[in-house]
Amino acid sequence: NCSNNYGPFQFPEKLIPLIIHNALAGKPLPIYGNGLNVRDWLFVEDHCAAIAKVLTDGTPGEVYNIGGNNEKTNLEVVHTLCDLLDTLKPRSDGASYRSQITFVTDRPGHDARYAIDASKIKNTLGWEPSETFETGLRKTVTWYLEHQDWCQRVMDGSYRGERLGSA
Repeated sequence: NCSNNYGPFQFPEKLIPLIIHNALAGKPLPIYGNGLNVRDWLFVEDHCAAIAKVLTDGTPGEVYNIGGNNEKTNLEVVHTLCDLLDTLKPRSDGASYRSQITFVTDRPGHDARYAIDASKIKNTLGWEPSETFETGLRKTVTWYLEHQDWCQRVMDGSYRGERLGSA
């Protein structure tokens, strides 16, 4: 079990890439309800490292919760994204990306809180995430700024699963 993942290559329908894409496109930044829904966030590379740790050092049959120790409201996440974009890619009109935030009707049955107690993996395997929410989010925003063409291909349907880079 794990927290909400975020990072490079996440498809744009998810909160973090959606906000980045909409902000850069000058579109509204939708926040469900009052934005106070809480999620725990885990940088994708930390999730991969935790899975590797469980595979190599975990006890077969045991369940390990993998958490980021980064509980944030959706509004906090969007504010942080806007502030990062204000620094890394300021709007041409000088306004903050926060001005694009729009509150929309909450989804029926939308959970108020998704969070995980990851103390077992820390206490038994010594694993903790290496990225803070802030460092992971900065890496994520930078990646999306450098790969806007990939995001556009995903959004317009022309993406066919090809890899980026030479690895």
